[in-house]
Amino acid sequence: MPPVTPRVTLHGAPGLFDGVPYAYSAHRSEPGTLLFTAGACPIDAAGTVVAPGDVRGQTEQVLANLVVALEAGGASFADVVRTTVYVATTDRADLLAAWEVFHAFCGGYPAPSTLLGVTVLGWPGQLVEIEAVAVLADDGATPPAPAD
Repeated sequence: MPPVTPRVTLHGAPGLFDGVPYAYSAHRSEPGTLLFTAGACPIDAAGTVVAPGDVRGQTEQVLANLVVALEAGGASFADVVRTTVYVATTDRADLLAAWEVFHAFCGGYPAPSTLLGVTVLGWPGQLVEIEAVAVLADDGATPPAPAD
C-alpha cells in the first residue's frame, strides 16, 4: 500500500485479511508521531467473521487483530494512547461483555477509551470493532516499511 503523501505511510498487516478497502494503520514518517489504526474487526485471515452472535468471542478476535495492526505500524498495545470500542447492540449487557474482555486484555491499562453502542457495523454478523491511536517511539528507529 503506497504512502498517501511523503509524510504519511499506510500499512497493510501480514496475517490479517487483505481484502479490505482500507489500511490497517497509518503513521507520519517521523518517529515520535502518532499511529492511527482502522477499526479492527472480528475477521480471520480468510475474511470470515468469527464467533457469530458472541460479543466476547468477537472482542477477543478484534483485540488479536488490533495487536497485529499496531505491530505492522511499529507500535504495541503499550503505545496506545486512546481507543474507541464499538458494539452493535442496544443492550448494555453486550457493552459490558465487550468491555470486560477489553479491560482484561488491557490489564487495567488506563488509556482513555470510549465505549459505544451502535446500530450496525460493516461486516455481516459483526458485533464489535475497536480502533486505536498509538505513539511511535521517539528513539530514532525507522518505522517499518508498509506491507503490500
